[in-house]
Amino acid sequence: MNAPTSVPFARRHLLRIEGLSAAEINGLLDLADSYVELNRQVEKKQSVLRGRTQINLFFESSTRTRTSFELAGKRLGADVINMSVEGSSIKKGETMIDTAMTLNAMHPDVLVVRHHDSGAVELLSQKVDSAVINAGDGSHEHPTQALLDALTIRRRRGKLAGLTVAICGDVLHSRVARSNIHLLTTMGIEVRVIAPPTLLPRFIDRLGVGVFYDMKKGLQGCDAIMMLRLQTERMHGAFVPSIREYFRFYGLDKEKLASAKPDALIMHPGPMNRGVEIDTVLADDIDRSVIREQVEMGVAVRMACLQALLVPAPNRAAKVERLRTVLFGP
Repeated sequence: MNAPTSVPFARRHLLRIEGLSAAEINGLLDLADSYVELNRQVEKKQSVLRGRTQINLFFESSTRTRTSFELAGKRLGADVINMSVEGSSIKKGETMIDTAMTLNAMHPDVLVVRHHDSGAVELLSQKVDSAVINAGDGSHEHPTQALLDALTIRRRRGKLAGLTVAICGDVLHSRVARSNIHLLTTMGIEVRVIAPPTLLPRFIDRLGVGVFYDMKKGLQGCDAIMMLRLQTERMHGAFVPSIREYFRFYGLDKEKLASAKPDALIMHPGPMNRGVEIDTVLADDIDRSVIREQVEMGVAVRMACLQALLVPAPNRAAKVERLRTVLFGP
């Protein structure tokens, strides 16, 4: 199987979903979709990014995201370096900006960055010459997660527009929720958020979502249910009375699931807290749960994002050349 053709994506970085057009999102999803079948073959290696250097810079620990970005880069033929913050100069007092300048001097082609502070990845992108992909920044955004979630839904349902999706749980601290809200509403999906008032951001309704405090009411007629991890590490104070109480009212179990459509998809970005956000039986339901598919789609989506940023589509290259000729002559 030949490498899929790149898509028109005129942006230098992928820092957020907010602001992307439906056409840009569809282009990335189409490219990622073509990589799903490639990844299921015995021979997965391509040379699309041969000679390019990718540095994964993770200030927060991660298993799924970092591993899938590493696989994505290597399957496209890039030289991939995983930089461990635990062993870096940052632990010796070097600032993030100093680290960015140091890496920039090595001339990488793309930096994949995860950081615990919202906005930190965008700040870093302003200090380097390479492309930058946001692999999650604080409670702000996680664009590739939203893309892989959308690809999972689209492959199962055949479309996005007209569906109803519920995002349930710790919306307040979730970058996944924010990116998904921006993407799904842009693609014509009715989005509902379901959570206790303590776990919802102020003015969440301004993002064009329906707000529910009752799981059964919120899940009525839903095509997909995204459960969110309870992010206790970001909580300062008491947001829920107890874990047992939280699961009773906001954990997904068979009784609550019965309110959704009979074929509603069950999703979770991981890592899951079984018995807290979701019942084990539902998490492992081979007919309804697409949690493992989400992991598979993650590699394909990240391959698409790397290619879209680093390999200009033919028509974009032609436009750049025409502009160069107009400005500077033949």
